[in-house]
Parts: sequence; C-alpha cells; structure tokens
Amino acid sequence: MRRQDDVLSDPCTGKNDTAVISDFCSAYSLNAKSEMKIKKKLRQAIDLLCSRGPASFDDYTRLVLHCAQANDFIQAKRLQSHMELNLFQPNDSFIHNQLLHLYAKCGKLLYAQNLFDNMTKRDVYSWNALLSAYAKLGMVEDLHVVFDQMPYRDSVSYNTLIACFASNRHSGEALKVLVRMQEDGFQPTQYSYVNTLQACSQLLDLRHGKQIHGRIVVADFGKNTFVWNAVTDMYAKCGDIDRARWLFDRMINKNVVSWNLMISGYVRVGNPDECIHLFNEMQLSGLKPDIVTVSNILNAYFQCGCIDDARNMFSKLLKKDEICWTTMIVGYAQNGKEEDALMLFSDMLRGNVRPDCYTISSVVSSCAKLASLFHSQVVHGKVIVMGFDNNMPVSSALVDMYCKCGVTLDAWVIFEAMPIRNVITWNAMVLGYAQNGQVLEALALYEKMQLENFKPDNITFVGVLSACINAEMVNEGQKYFDSISEQGMIPTLDHYACMVTLLGRSGNVDKAVDLIKGMPHEADYLIWSTLLSVCAKCDLKTAELAASHLFELDPHNAGPYIMLSNLYAACGRWKDVAVVRSLMKEKNAKKFAAYSWVEVENEVHRFVSEDHFHPEVDRIYGELNRLIPILQQLGYNPDTSAVLHNVGDDEKFRSISYHSEKLALAFALIRKPDRVAPIRIIKNIRVCDDCHVFMKFASITIARPIIMRDSNRFHHFFGGNCSCKDHW
Repeated sequence: MRRQDDVLSDPCTGKNDTAVISDFCSAYSLNAKSEMKIKKKLRQAIDLLCSRGPASFDDYTRLVLHCAQANDFIQAKRLQSHMELNLFQPNDSFIHNQLLHLYAKCGKLLYAQNLFDNMTKRDVYSWNALLSAYAKLGMVEDLHVVFDQMPYRDSVSYNTLIACFASNRHSGEALKVLVRMQEDGFQPTQYSYVNTLQACSQLLDLRHGKQIHGRIVVADFGKNTFVWNAVTDMYAKCGDIDRARWLFDRMINKNVVSWNLMISGYVRVGNPDECIHLFNEMQLSGLKPDIVTVSNILNAYFQCGCIDDARNMFSKLLKKDEICWTTMIVGYAQNGKEEDALMLFSDMLRGNVRPDCYTISSVVSSCAKLASLFHSQVVHGKVIVMGFDNNMPVSSALVDMYCKCGVTLDAWVIFEAMPIRNVITWNAMVLGYAQNGQVLEALALYEKMQLENFKPDNITFVGVLSACINAEMVNEGQKYFDSISEQGMIPTLDHYACMVTLLGRSGNVDKAVDLIKGMPHEADYLIWSTLLSVCAKCDLKTAELAASHLFELDPHNAGPYIMLSNLYAACGRWKDVAVVRSLMKEKNAKKFAAYSWVEVENEVHRFVSEDHFHPEVDRIYGELNRLIPILQQLGYNPDTSAVLHNVGDDEKFRSISYHSEKLALAFALIRKPDRVAPIRIIKNIRVCDDCHVFMKFASITIARPIIMRDSNRFHHFFGGNCSCKDHW
C-alpha cells in the first residue's frame, strides 16, 4: 500500500495524480454551467481518484468542498470511503466537518453519526454539524440528548436547538433554551431572537413576545430588517394588529417579506380592505410582489367577496405555484363556487401542478357541499392515484364527503381503514350517521370513541344531540346535554339550539323557552330562529316573541317574516299575514329562492317551484302528471293545507303538485327509467310535509331508492318508508 506522500504519474499525460485531480477540480470550477455538468465533472474527478492511490490533503480538501457546493451526497460518500481505504487521517477536523455538514443537509443522519463516532478530532463545529443532522429530521428528543453531551458549545449550538424546538411546535422549550443560553454566558444572536419570536407566535404568548422585543431594542437589533420582520409578525399573529402596523410603518428598510407579513396579518384578522390598500402601497414603493404576496391578495379578494377580482389577478399570473392554485380553489369553495373549484382543480392537474393535502381536502369538501357522488368518486380516485389516501386530514374529508352524499357505507369503509384517526375523523362519522338517520349507529360510535380514549369536543355533542333529535329521544338527549358539563366543557349556543329543537319538536315549547331563559349566554339569531321554527299553531305567542327578537337582530332577513306569516296563514289570520308581508316589504327583506337539483349523467339540473325554463319542461310535467294519479290510487292525498295563500282549492292543488323536488324526481325518471340506482335530490331548504309524503309513495311505485338531502338532514326513501321516521 502506498503512503499518503507517494506520487504516481499518469502514463498517458505524464502528469501525477495531484496534477490530474487538480485539473479536474479546475475544470469543474470554471467550466460547469449547469448542475448536471457540475455533478458529471465531480464524478469524473472522484472516478479518477478511486482508480489511483491516495491524494494530497489539498486535493481531498478541494474535492470535499466541491461535493458540498454541489450538494452531492453520493460523491461525498465515495470520497470518504476512499480516504478510509487509504488510511488518510487529516491533520484537523475541517474535511470531516464539511462531510458532516453535507450529510446533515441531505438528511443522512446514519452516515453523519457514523462519521462523527469515528472522528479522532472533534471541535464545536463537529458537534454543531451533528446537531443539525438531528434537527433536519425534527428528532427533538435525540437532539436534546446530543446537546447535553456536548463538551463545549457556541451560539450556533443554542440557535440550532431553539430553531428545532420552534419549528416542531415545542415552543415552550424554545423559550427555555433562550434563557439557558443567556445563563450560560452566551449573547443571543438575531437568529436566537427570530426563532423565539416564532415560538411566541405559536403560543400566542404576547407577554413573552413583548419581553423579547425589549431585549432586541436593548441589543440594538432595531434596524435589522430580518429581526424587525419577526417582531412585526409576532404582534400580528398574537392579535395586536395595530402594534404590528405601528412597527411596520416605522421600518426603514422594508423588503418584500415585510409587506407580505403585514398583508397576511390583515388577512388573518379579516380586514381585506387594508390588505388591498397595502398591496397598492407596496407597488407604489417600487417593490415587486412575489407569489406569497399574490396568494395573500387572492385571499383578501375572496374575504370581501370580490371573486371576479381574484379570478382576474389569477388569470394574469405567468407562473402559478401550488399555493396560488390552492388559494383559488379554497376561495371558490368558501364562497359557494364549488363547481368552479372542481373545474379549477382539473385545470391544475392538466397544468402538471401537483396539489398538496390542503388542496385535496378543499376539493373533497366542495364535492361534499355539492353532494355530487360522481364527482366525489372521481376525486377519491385521484386521491388514491396521488398517494393521499393515507393522509389523515384527506381521509377525514373523504369520510365527511361520502356521508354528505348519503353513502355512509363507503364513509365507514374509509373510516375503518384509517391507521390513525383524530377527533375530527370521529366527528365526521358520528355526524354522518346522525344526518342520514342512522341514530343507533351514531350513538354506538360515540360510545366506542370514548372507549378508545378520544375525548369528545363540542362538535361531537352536536352530532350526538342531532341523532337524538332525529329519533325524538328527549330523555336521552337531555342526558347527553348534561354530560357536556360533566366532561368539563361549557355547552355552546349550538348545543342549546339542538336542545330547543329537541324539546320543541316533542311538544315541549314551554320547556324550550325556559331553557333559553336559563342560558349563561345571550340568545343569538340561531337560538331565536330555532325556537320560531319549532312553534306550531298553538304556540303563536312564543312564535311572536321569537320573531320580534329576530326582526331586531336582522331586519333584512326574510326567513322570520315568512315563518311567522305562514303560522298566521295556518291559523286563518289573513289580516296578520298582510301586516307581516307589509313589514317585510318595508324592511326590504329579500326572500331567497327555494330550489332543488338532481345529478343526471354527470350533469347537475336545477329546478324551482313551478319551473317552466328547463329545455325538457313538457316531458317533465307530463311525467309528473302521469305519476300523481298513480300515487293517489296508492293512498297519496295532496296536502293543500301546506299552501299558505288565500286561494281556491284548484289553485292550491296546482301549487303543491309542482314543487321543485317533485320536478327533479320527474326529470330523473324520464332520463333514468327502469334503473335500480338511487335517485339523488338536493333541496336547499327543509322539505315540506306534502313532498315528504309524496316521495314515500313514489319510492313504492318506482321500486328504487330516493335519497333527498334538505337543509336539515338526509331522507332515504324506499318501499314507502323514510329513514327519518317522519322526524325532521
């Protein structure tokens, strides 16, 4: 074996190894213009080295630096193997430290640890490199062990620990390390302060954030834009947006990050107008917005309902990353533009932009809102193909999606296959069962949830109480309601609304009023509208009480006027009907249209009552007029008392016969005759009594299931029965 200082000549060139390797290094440094060329030159240099004996200290040093520059772990590992094979021992730790840092940067902890263990000479840089390897992988506990084993440390050691704790949600520990750093005699650096401010933001710990701000001022970091940005961001995230803006306005050297942080702060607190104002100021300052700025402004446009402005800005972007695509898809979904969200998702995939789990979850939620089984199944297929089917948030969204499409069996299959679940997953399944009339399944799943040590939250109890409502289980509902307090929680207004519904529908309106009077909360619009909705003809005084509160809380909402007017009409008090209608007109309260839609051959068709605008209107009315006499022979008797207008019986019959859900059913029958697949109809308000009875009889005649989702719940009609058991 040759010694390190032996030199051989290349017979082809006449140059020795050192000269040849130096030539390769020089060529690599001067001529490489792309990553591929760089790595190719480096590989050639290492190939030559491996075909010969040991190189000099200088050549090893140059090659390891080139490996680090190229971020080439493979060639670095080959270089290390060559040094070990030739028993090369450097005079100091520089070469090994470079390799350690490269392994850490590439996330190769095992190689870093092995190299570190075999190093004969270590210094603080060696230990810091090993720390960064553990930090890269987020191995917080192991990182802390290595830190405690260090014979000597510097500020980088503490900063690595603080940054790892902060980025892995161990925010309290990050603050403790900052204190220890100072106690050990080390002066915090800008990185120390920036990372601990991040920890304060995560904890929403404004008190400690202010203390760190004070230390920053004392340490004279006030003119450091990097630090100043972190301070401003901390105040914004901790809810003190005014203080954040005060600091921002006094920054001398604002950069794009400064503007982005301030704009995102206003997005977070729901002040889109100020976001857009700042965006205009940023452009006037001469700074060019980046993709983060654009994403925030898109968010702002959606917050203030300026959907066209968001669409225009997005269409003008030359480069769109996954964040912008996701922002647009989420914005559409949150603004009732679910179909646009699905179309944009298709465009995103055609543009070869890979969505992340947040994009997928939003798309799945859009399918759930549309209750479109076809689109739901297509998106589910995409989820599997892209490998997101084991992602917990995505799987939870899929469970919710299938429940809202009325297919709880598919939801249960996904739920059961999930290796890890959280409370959100359990809630989706409990609520899904409750909304689909599977009361016993919902309550059994709630008990199983507790057995598996998942603590129910407020949403869980909304699902459980909803199940009790759907089965009119008053006593059981009261027990579950009482158990909320027993589990250390305070019942929310949503829980009280469920109890008002449960008591009111069981004929205990007086008890519902007493419950409202005894609430620790002030009754809001939800409570009073719930009370009004459960009032029958015999509860006019209570209805008038609830309506008066609603008129005060939101005088422009037509719902309470219509509900009270309908109660008066049901009692034959037509003068009072006229008074309420006049008041409604005076307050300019707008009534939104009731409509139903049905999905046929992957297209959604929407209908309103007595609709005459559909292209196949004649066939639709013909089918409905054919069906009604058949159902009457089976015992169906149109309930014209549901028509709350002072008109003749013939007019009432015509009005009740052509409700939107009946037109949707007739259309589905003419387009999908003689099939066994369920007909799925969505209604945007509560289905009326007559249409509910109509669907029960229709399910006998057509001998196929009808699945209807109204604003309250799902109705699964089959064989003359409904899953709600007439409780809705």
